[in-house]
Amino acid sequence: MADKKKPFALRVSPEIMKALEQWAADEFRSLNGQIEYLLNDALKQAGRIKKDNGKK
Repeated sequence: MADKKKPFALRVSPEIMKALEQWAADEFRSLNGQIEYLLNDALKQAGRIKKDNGKK
């Protein structure tokens, strides 16, 4: 069974939003997918979550 994701509101400046939207498009991801990817990567780098994140 897949983990259930918890939604939440995020407020960012228009400049950050535009940059994230462009980055997501460049990576062929949705905006939500790009933000989740970046957060996951930052958490791994900071040692807050496991590097493999439970994926096989």
